Amino acid sequence: MSKTFMPSYSNISELKNHQLEGLKWTVRHAYTRSEHYRRAMEEVGIKPENIQSLDDIQKLPFTTVNDLKSGYPFPLLSVPMSDVARIHASSGTTGKRKILAYTQKDIDDWATCFARCYEMAGLSVMDRVQIAVGYGVWTAGVGFQLGCELFGAMAVPLGPGNIDLQCEFLIDLQPTVLCCTASMGLLMAEEIKRRGIRDKIALKKMIFGSERSSEAMRQHICDLIGLEELFDIVGMTELYGPGTGIDCPRHEGIHYWADYYILEVLDPDTLKPVAPGEIGEMVVTTLKKEAVPLIRYRTRDLTRLIEHSCSCGNIMPMHDRILGRSDDMIIFRAVNIYPGQIDSALSTIDEIGSEYQIILGHGDDGRDYMTLRVESREGLEKVNHSEIEGKVSTLIKKSLLVSCNVEATSYGSLPRSERKSKRVFDNRMS
Repeated sequence: MSKTFMPSYSNISELKNHQLEGLKWTVRHAYTRSEHYRRAMEEVGIKPENIQSLDDIQKLPFTTVNDLKSGYPFPLLSVPMSDVARIHASSGTTGKRKILAYTQKDIDDWATCFARCYEMAGLSVMDRVQIAVGYGVWTAGVGFQLGCELFGAMAVPLGPGNIDLQCEFLIDLQPTVLCCTASMGLLMAEEIKRRGIRDKIALKKMIFGSERSSEAMRQHICDLIGLEELFDIVGMTELYGPGTGIDCPRHEGIHYWADYYILEVLDPDTLKPVAPGEIGEMVVTTLKKEAVPLIRYRTRDLTRLIEHSCSCGNIMPMHDRILGRSDDMIIFRAVNIYPGQIDSALSTIDEIGSEYQIILGHGDDGRDYMTLRVESREGLEKVNHSEIEGKVSTLIKKSLLVSCNVEATSYGSLPRSERKSKRVFDNRMS
């Protein structure tokens, strides 16, 4: 019988009791071990003994990315340096990177979370997992490999890029699972078809991380190479790394590991809980993290809690896919737009593919202008670009209440990426 990494809680009450004990431990640990957290709690008049229920989490102060940056290079460290077994860094591109420290227990807990993800996706020890995400100080490659090895499947730690070698290993080593970004998944699917090797590989599943993908992109990838399933894995460097949640084969939402962290979804302006089912900012509080515990950390990621239990029977709660980031919001002619809204709208048009670009510019007349570049869908025998442009323009006007210019191009004309695709180009003057 294969080993399970799922928690053994029989009901939600048991899980909440575990969360409360974890919350009490985290607050006490942070208060006694971290000068930053002790000062932050004292400023709002909170001590560890004031935490007696899960609702008391709302009394605690928030932690932000600035707290991580201001404490560089070891922000919020809550253990002696001798207990730090490893560091990882964020993939940020401005200023100093966020560096997070890990104890050995943190690493072991992360591996368990990730092994759960593989189990949730229906893998077995007979699977072979080709890992095509970044290695180094990033949490991606190491996390995927760590969880795979604990789970017991065979890891093929290839990293991103090198399409020739990716295809060679798909044929020679017969991996059944590919872990990558959605952009890399699209690039690989198109390359597999172009090379005519679909019947020579054993790929059954892809697990996407680090990047939002539209329904149109996911379906296109499945159609190109005959995949059985695609899964979305979530996580961030601050919260161990990837592996803190994944959707199950029912695909009703992202199961997140609520025995390792508490998830609040708050209005990013008022910092109050949003109504059930509404979109808000993810705020996380860890329950077991030793080196760098997080207390009400504002992730800036946007999602919504899914109120109902999953039909798969697992009691782990769910949130929706990451819908974007609060700091990715585009303000265009006084309208707030998230790229994910455009992404979702475009997925409803059958004549276009999954790749697109949003170009923002400032005209000589003092007004802002938006141009939306889209690709026609692969396989269309006759392509009427003008008709596509009109359909997209009408849809965007109806769904987002803004006007935009639309440029329809032939399939494959927009750039592909081995990591994350850049889709928003804001060229407006300051």
